[in-house]
Amino acid sequence: MSRTSALTRLVAPAAARHLRLASGLGLAAGLLWPVQAAAIAWAIPAWIEGRWVAGLWAAALFLAAALIRAGLEALAARRAYRGADMVITEARGALLDREEVQLSGGVSSAALGAMVAQKLPLLSPYLTRYQTAMVRVMVLPLLYLCLVFPISWAAGLVLLVAGPLIPVFMALVGMAAKEASDRQMAEIGDMNALLIDNIAALPDIRLLNATERARTDFAARAEALKTRTMAVLRVAFLSSTVLELFAALGVAMVAVYVGFSLLGEIPFGAYATPLTLGQGLFLLLMAPEYFQPLRDLAAAWHDRAAAQSVADELEALAARPADPILGTGDLAAPIPGPATLTMTRVAVQRGTRRLALPDITLEPGEMVVLAGPSGAGKSTALDLAAGLLRAGEGEITVAGQTLDRLTADGWRARIAYIPQAVRMPDAPLRDILDPHGRGGDMAAALRAARADHVVAALPEGLETRLGETGAGVSGGEARRLLLARAFLAGAEVILADEPTADLDHATARQVIDALAALKGQGAALLVATHDPELMHRADRVVRIGEDAA
Repeated sequence: MSRTSALTRLVAPAAARHLRLASGLGLAAGLLWPVQAAAIAWAIPAWIEGRWVAGLWAAALFLAAALIRAGLEALAARRAYRGADMVITEARGALLDREEVQLSGGVSSAALGAMVAQKLPLLSPYLTRYQTAMVRVMVLPLLYLCLVFPISWAAGLVLLVAGPLIPVFMALVGMAAKEASDRQMAEIGDMNALLIDNIAALPDIRLLNATERARTDFAARAEALKTRTMAVLRVAFLSSTVLELFAALGVAMVAVYVGFSLLGEIPFGAYATPLTLGQGLFLLLMAPEYFQPLRDLAAAWHDRAAAQSVADELEALAARPADPILGTGDLAAPIPGPATLTMTRVAVQRGTRRLALPDITLEPGEMVVLAGPSGAGKSTALDLAAGLLRAGEGEITVAGQTLDRLTADGWRARIAYIPQAVRMPDAPLRDILDPHGRGGDMAAALRAARADHVVAALPEGLETRLGETGAGVSGGEARRLLLARAFLAGAEVILADEPTADLDHATARQVIDALAALKGQGAALLVATHDPELMHRADRVVRIGEDAA
């Protein structure tokens, strides 16, 4: 799959119409320059010869063409930026929508933030400059040659030889530009990841007196980004130098030829001998303009390299397997019926692997443990039970109804999910524990979850913002906070993924006691674990991965 086609796929039909119109308007503006050049070549000899009226008409023609050209260029820029904004807005929306429902292989918030805020805007210069420049390069130099050759085959030959050398060197430089842009994009992502990690871990960094180490790491990453950026700029300056060298040589050779021809020193190369002043002026005005589309393309060449890097990254994100959730993910009224769960002959495709699960039943006031080796499908079973993953085969029944897009949101209103890796929203802890503002007894919920002392140790108590990774609390403390939220919400079904993983014995015992307290209140618990003590406290253990097909 070519990179150019990846860039093309980013442009929706509506945006493509704006960009095509911008390219057409830009081309039309370029077509007016020969009219202006001819007007100048007409006016100056007329004034020298005393033909003032003819000179004024020529000046009026030049001014009219200039105004029309300026208007066309303004309209072209407006259309180009509108099309670019549409492309970036659509790409950003699609990316965020995809990440909302992405469950496997998701990107970090730092990488997503870098793509949305820093990398996607790099598409704008490519869309607004490169495509218009490419259209102009394909038409205008050839047209200008067709106008120059009938006047002077020598000047036309100079331009014909010098012009094609520029794209050749641009292609060679473009290889280095793409590699440099790829490295720069990767460094931007790494630096954002480091920044987010440091912000999230700031309390721990200060407690461990590691501020200087964090500052040193960030400075090293910033220096690496500066090095990558300078590499891109060096390539840009190199390509500009090559282009300007050949353009300057071409223009200088045409100027030398015109000058000596007007002096009568060069008696060949023009169909009218000697070359007239008007013809010489026209050639002098057309020579730099012949190279201008090539200059514009070279200036946009690095925009294309950066856009290719962004498009490649977007393609890689789109190629990851997506597991859309059932339902809309919006708030919904709890579905009626008993808090029961039944999974019968369920199987799901995970990449190239078909994962078949044993039958699972769960009743109110019951704790069922899912046990088995890592990767056997315990977490997948929890995702299926929550409607966060669509089953490819079998049937899942919740509260006596089939779990589908119509019932999933109502079912999730009755459950609490405790993942192994806790992610916190950017909000005070009080709002995290009571996201819907129901106003329950938060102190009692914290005591029941054995998390009251966790909140007491936080610098701002319930007003503390923990950050995405829960900086300031341990993994076990974060899980107990989620258990407190389950107590506060009165969740009828608890889905817990390795709730005691990586915890010391005392902390694990507190988490198990809190789960048992939820069970004692009549909640149904489905727990994935390797913990023998948690298995011992369960009502039933379902083995996954040992007898599954």
